[in-house]
Amino acid sequence: MKQSNYNGALQKPIGSGFNGKSTSAEVIKDIDLTGKIVIVTGGNTGIGLETVETLACAGATVIVPARNIEKAKENLHGIPNVEIEALDLIDHNSIDAFADKFLASGRPLHLLINNAGIMWVPLRRDIRGIESQLAVNYLAQFHLTARLWPALKKANGARIVNVSSQGHQFAPFNFDDPNFEQREYETLQGYGQSKTAVNLFSLELDNRAKEFGIRAYSLHPGSIAGTELAREAPLELFVKMGFCDEKGNLFPEVAASLKSIPQGASTTIWCATSPQLNNIGGVFCEDTEIAELAMETQISTGVKAYSLEEDSAKSLWKLSEKLTGIAFKVE
Repeated sequence: MKQSNYNGALQKPIGSGFNGKSTSAEVIKDIDLTGKIVIVTGGNTGIGLETVETLACAGATVIVPARNIEKAKENLHGIPNVEIEALDLIDHNSIDAFADKFLASGRPLHLLINNAGIMWVPLRRDIRGIESQLAVNYLAQFHLTARLWPALKKANGARIVNVSSQGHQFAPFNFDDPNFEQREYETLQGYGQSKTAVNLFSLELDNRAKEFGIRAYSLHPGSIAGTELAREAPLELFVKMGFCDEKGNLFPEVAASLKSIPQGASTTIWCATSPQLNNIGGVFCEDTEIAELAMETQISTGVKAYSLEEDSAKSLWKLSEKLTGIAFKVE
């Protein structure tokens, strides 16, 4: 059996030939996706939009589920091979309706890119009482992937790419109180545990799915200028974090560290299409490469060991089935 990445066993660079400045266009060069069916959540803004355009222009048919159909039509206008469908990731009934419609088409699914996410939001809960960042950033990924499993199997070779974040380093997953019912809500703690969950899910999913020719990856796209991720964040938070002054002007060293949107999408495209990853999965990637394990004591590049723990990954799978009410049987 192919080796798993439990506890970071495979978490080391493989010499991709790319780096943090590589763009999506550079990564997709010479790759033909004609005949491939792709779903990209959050595909009408930011790095999701860049991801859709890159894959569609390489020949793939790309389905973009969106909460705001009119906005999606406007932003995706002129990109070939794109289909837009309704989906609200905080509504589990909407996820079911989208999945049912896709499965009814009878098409295989070669690439599922769970790109959508929220950050810096106040405490909100979905109708099940689940904290919104956990619901949108992680449980929606679990739910959608589980429901689309038959179509992924039908592809006879598929990849699932789950967009995580360096922000997973803000917090491990809190199994005792994942929904902030006994502790005070702190938005970055909520974000951090949701992204740690993405990493643990990708790890466990890959281990279960690889015998079916399906591989899974998580990734940090980088800190990127020009996305909508911070649309609800108060200015005071960025001042407190040392990103800008009280007028909202980014400090020069912060601005210099930001990636462009094509650079931000490159790791997603690499995980989705690179032949270098044909026989490896369950890894966390950044800067268009498999990441190193991160230092334990501070926020740094790489991936924290706690988000690759085998026991935590298996426990999270069980909890996710309980919270979503879905038995995700990989068979």
